[in-house]
Amino acid sequence: MPTLTSPDGTVIGYERSGDGPALVLVDGAMCHRAAGPMRPLAALLSSSFTVHAYDRRGRGESTDTPPYAPEREIEDLRALIAEAGGEAYVYGISSGAALALRAAATGPGITRLALYEPPYIDDPGNGAYTARLRELLAAGMRGEAVALFMAHVGMPAQAIDGMRGQPMWAALEAIAPTLAYDDELLGGGRVPHDLASAITIPALVLSGGESPNGLQGAAEATSDAIPTAEHRSLDGQTHDVQPDALAPVLAAFFA
Repeated sequence: MPTLTSPDGTVIGYERSGDGPALVLVDGAMCHRAAGPMRPLAALLSSSFTVHAYDRRGRGESTDTPPYAPEREIEDLRALIAEAGGEAYVYGISSGAALALRAAATGPGITRLALYEPPYIDDPGNGAYTARLRELLAAGMRGEAVALFMAHVGMPAQAIDGMRGQPMWAALEAIAPTLAYDDELLGGGRVPHDLASAITIPALVLSGGESPNGLQGAAEATSDAIPTAEHRSLDGQTHDVQPDALAPVLAAFFA
């Protein structure tokens, strides 16, 4: 698979498929190309677009360069857009939507923006989660950090315990430090109105009709904060949106 080098020296692994206008897909927490929703989605979109899927820094085949800052991840995304020809449509899901929003608000290159459920949920427990997550990661307790994240997003304890015994758990532990990156991108869970209000390109904010109320409300609030955005709810979908339900909506918007 091809790679590119971000301005701070981080090597970013990516893959390209299809033919047409450039489209970049941005993963959410705990996901990368080999473990997440983007490859199936890319397969459905590649008949109309040149789709670029990549591993965010610290995941998959990408390297990492400390210290972390959201600006470095924006540079990674911009480097991929440059590789794609200098302009691209961008779709981001969950914390990847927060990254895509920041990038669209702070520079050129993104010509249309689609976001799926950016998790801007202003919960009183966010501060305690942030502090505990950093404590666990600093102590090298990656498995506990993954479990903390899963509990924070609402996964039942029994399901988390069941996952601990699965082969995939080691892969989740390997990218656990990136949980702190996602947490920093979300800025405490508040919609970044200063950034959102600066976006002038066409934007679409999506949510699942069966998602928790907090995520649906966050999508609506994000849409309200972006002057050019429209909000749409996908019937029957959750935060784990199905590619075959999502792809036609994205294709119509980006077309």
